[in-house]
Amino acid sequence: MIAIVNYGMGNLRSVQKAFEHIGAKAAIVHRPEEIDNADRVVLPGVGAFGDAMDNLKTAGLIAPIVKAIAEGRPFLGICLGLQLMFAESEEMGQHKGLDILPGGVRRFPKGQRVPQIGWNKVRIQRETALLDGVPDGSYFYFVHSFYVASKRDDDVIGTTDYGIDYASIAGSGRAFGVQFHPEKSQDAGLKILKNFAEHV
Repeated sequence: MIAIVNYGMGNLRSVQKAFEHIGAKAAIVHRPEEIDNADRVVLPGVGAFGDAMDNLKTAGLIAPIVKAIAEGRPFLGICLGLQLMFAESEEMGQHKGLDILPGGVRRFPKGQRVPQIGWNKVRIQRETALLDGVPDGSYFYFVHSFYVASKRDDDVIGTTDYGIDYASIAGSGRAFGVQFHPEKSQDAGLKILKNFAEHV
């Protein structure tokens, strides 16, 4: 079963419906034991980094998420979920993240229109099971004002150009994050979700 983590900041039903569309069983969960019992974990999210970490901490969800990743269970962070995987963020102050991947969350440079809203291209930097059958240069749907700056080149799986080249897909082992919304990205997005459900 795929656990979609509900911590009060995400378009959960859209993600669940996308998994259902590809024939995968996914449930929206909010208790630590439900994450402990899941085969795969998805952390979606929209909103502010600091608020998200506060909500995860209050709900007791940080430890089971970190445990799931440490045990090698497939994990997918979506949008804010990708950003939360990193060590820290400068969004509205300094905030600590889940520290799954080294690096931080940064605001786009001045002069760049934010948020980035709409379709943009992803260039594949490293082949993974998550991207099986996804052509290089595929377009995905983005909505965000901050981006992740990875400290390890090996963690960067895909990049996108929005004034700067930034990591729009990152990961290590079986833990992945995407800055875009695969549930809103038509065939390419559904292919990523299917790969996560069946091949990662």
